[in-house]
Amino acid sequence: MSTEIATLGGGCFWCLEAVFEQLRGVAKVESGYAGGAATAPTYQQVCGGRTGHAEVVQVTFDPALVPYQDILDVFFATHDPTTLNRQGADVGTQYRSAIFYHTPQQKEIAERRIAELNAAGVWDAPVVTEVVPFQAFYKAEDYHQGYFRANPYQPYCQAVVSPKVAKFRKRFTARLKG
Repeated sequence: MSTEIATLGGGCFWCLEAVFEQLRGVAKVESGYAGGAATAPTYQQVCGGRTGHAEVVQVTFDPALVPYQDILDVFFATHDPTTLNRQGADVGTQYRSAIFYHTPQQKEIAERRIAELNAAGVWDAPVVTEVVPFQAFYKAEDYHQGYFRANPYQPYCQAVVSPKVAKFRKRFTARLKG
């Protein structure tokens, strides 16, 4: 199996991880941090907005089963890409919408998809997702990995993560893992 990596920031990494774990063709999803200057940042540092990093997921996928554009379609459908530096009640650059491209092809696909979404008027405001080169990924602390699976009844998971997962499952039923 040939794999590629997508690194995406869409607010809370628990939400994105919970969604992408269920997508057919995805081999692995890790929560972490990218896009900042600090090396080996901690969750507290990132949440405090002192590192420049965004909460991200790194998605390892088989492009023969789920093309990169499909990864982006799920990404755009499961967060609000029109709000600058915020997702719901989470505010700050650490919650920005971002695509950290690994190849020139990923950059081209991301920019084209954003242009298509804006032209189609999918949202009432333009997409503000930044498309920037991938530099480094710092895996988040162990307790963040598989967070929703381990804590489905935690209040934040019930109020924020669970509705996003339900929306994903409804819209992408045919693409769920068996």
